[in-house]
Amino acid sequence: MSIRPQVFLLLAMILLAGCGPSTEFVREKLDPVTVATVKSSSSPLIFYNDNSAHAAHSRDFVYVGPVEVNRMGSYRYYLWFGVWSTIPSSPPTAQRDGFESITLFADGEPLQLVLAGWGGNAIGLSESVYVKPVASAAEAYYEVTIDQIRLIAGSTDRRIDGSTDLRMLTSGPAQSDFELWDNQQSAFSGLREFLEGTLF
Repeated sequence: MSIRPQVFLLLAMILLAGCGPSTEFVREKLDPVTVATVKSSSSPLIFYNDNSAHAAHSRDFVYVGPVEVNRMGSYRYYLWFGVWSTIPSSPPTAQRDGFESITLFADGEPLQLVLAGWGGNAIGLSESVYVKPVASAAEAYYEVTIDQIRLIAGSTDRRIDGSTDLRMLTSGPAQSDFELWDNQQSAFSGLREFLEGTLF
């Protein structure tokens, strides 16, 4: 039995419904297996921790980007983390230490982030939302609300002295304090544009 061209066209339109065009700052795509519509920022925020006590010029980095997953009108929001270091950990899973629970401070307000899982399949996707900054980076997802993303975006507005009120603290016995890297205008613009298209 063959599918009529009209039925095929209707199915294609249903699958593409809700997929808006990608822009310079925001990407939108259809997950090829789960058929969820996934929206993200083109440029994640970059946090760093100076780890020179471990080795000269050693730094730990965390890339953070917003994610919207739309499954037939049911919306979930996440923060994607790309975690890596200039001095690779041995074993590689050691770089995940302290990331089970994160405290993100936005405008002085602590946001407790609990790990949803490692890798895209942890949130029901068949592939990663963001490109990893380096091949060895660990990918984590934390479920958040759209209001929490708004608070983060609001705290990235530059002050007169060029500073922002956004930092992060990892958990565990060896807590690390991560600061925001300088000059991230495209990441700030991506956060604002990401929020402009949200329904809630």
